[in-house]
Amino acid sequence: MAEREIVICRDPADLAARGAQLFADLAAAAAQEYRAISVALGGGSTPRAMYELLAAEPYHASVQWPLIQCFWGDERYVPPDHKDSNYHMAWETLLSKVPVPEANIHRMPTEATDEDAAAVLAERDLRAYFRLATGEVPRFDLILLGLGDDGHTASLFPGKPTLEVHDRLVVATPPGRLPPPVDRLTMTFPVLNAAAHVVFLVAGAGKAAVVRQVLEGDSDPTLPAQLVQPTEGRLTWLLDEAAAEQLSR
Repeated sequence: MAEREIVICRDPADLAARGAQLFADLAAAAAQEYRAISVALGGGSTPRAMYELLAAEPYHASVQWPLIQCFWGDERYVPPDHKDSNYHMAWETLLSKVPVPEANIHRMPTEATDEDAAAVLAERDLRAYFRLATGEVPRFDLILLGLGDDGHTASLFPGKPTLEVHDRLVVATPPGRLPPPVDRLTMTFPVLNAAAHVVFLVAGAGKAAVVRQVLEGDSDPTLPAQLVQPTEGRLTWLLDEAAAEQLSR
């Protein structure tokens, strides 16, 4: 079972700052060992603020950006320059501003002929980078996740067949009930739960009820975020005070 840590931040700005420092500390530890680190980035407004901090000083100069290997936990099936693209948001706010080599940016290939073909290509990229044998699962150094008010995380939506997929690393999925209404690609639970460190970034009073359900409620298969339990890793929830306001402790 994952070692779970809940960190309550003053506000979204403090949450973004804590997330940026966590990222930088991980990168610094890897640099001391002269090794690359693999990170699965997330989309949404809370990671955006964190990425903007990482693109600025002191992190722009202090992080060893050529050691960072960037993947995405999920992606909307839109062109890479589309406003709804998680890749585009990360490129615009961070990756275009720091010296991450192009070869280190592993976006999901949404220009493929269809979603299933794109999922196969994305999985093939994971298998090649991590040098996986058949049946093996990648171990990310860090996976950044958000939380939908329906309990979804990445693009693992309540009631969808993707929740039961254990023999694939990346799958295509139709949208959930939240906008935008576009098909998605998502990493599966075996990938999320093999990570060394999973960090949820959650801000705003609108998330308080689902945060309470996920963290303090009974086990509920309709809450995909509850199923994120790294088997040999850390699980950190970075919450602002508004998102944490319904927690009992």
